[in-house]
Amino acid sequence: METGLAGRTVLVTGAAQGIGRATALAFAREGAQLCLLDIDVDALERLQTEIRTIGAKASFAKADLSTADGVKDGINAVLKPFSGQLDVLVNNVGSGKVRTFEELSDEDWDFTMNLNFMSYVRACRYALPRLRTRDKPVIINNASDLARQPEPVPIDYSASKAAVLALTKGLARAEAPKVRVNAVAPGPVWTPFWTKEGGFAETMGKFHGMEPREAVEHELSLRQLPLKRLGNPEEVANVIVFLSSDMASFVTSSVWGVDGGSIRSLI
Repeated sequence: METGLAGRTVLVTGAAQGIGRATALAFAREGAQLCLLDIDVDALERLQTEIRTIGAKASFAKADLSTADGVKDGINAVLKPFSGQLDVLVNNVGSGKVRTFEELSDEDWDFTMNLNFMSYVRACRYALPRLRTRDKPVIINNASDLARQPEPVPIDYSASKAAVLALTKGLARAEAPKVRVNAVAPGPVWTPFWTKEGGFAETMGKFHGMEPREAVEHELSLRQLPLKRLGNPEEVANVIVFLSSDMASFVTSSVWGVDGGSIRSLI
């Protein structure tokens, strides 16, 4: 099936690792040209090399996406090689730790909301004037199953991702019929988001009093995932590419779970 993505310009935030990296490579295989933003410039350079090996074009820029200037300057820089044009925005950047409500300070809440939610708001703000001038423009927001089915921890992460869903729904109506806006809501996916020092696995281990991987397996048992495993980044990337493509031309304001069946509700 034809995706219609060849030659289109796609911007991915948080592109250096995990779901962002897999998404960038998946778009590259469809012939898209990539604009990559992340704070990890070394990983961005390696990703750019991989994309060029596939035969696609890519530009990248280092950006602290937790700040307003970081988002604005990063987008301007990364789109410059492509004459400022943009067809698809994938808001993917995010971070989280397993902490109880009592452990979270105002500063913790501010950081989580700025990176996981306000970066999406700001990216949409700067991208929309460009998207509105294009044919079949798309925004995809990476949320989480925790946005729809929160657990006791991490409550700040869940709240930030619930806000992402509200943003997705509101923008889909505001920008219709020109711009399609959808969200993916991954469940547990084994990426550096989990495995890095201070990430989900390590902090979950401290919370449960277990080794990190043991704690993750314990958490999966508590959530009773029907597929009984962690996902991989490519499984999320495939859905993002589909939602951005011509194959999903009648899909907007939707939330696509890529979660191993963790969400039990009908909506």
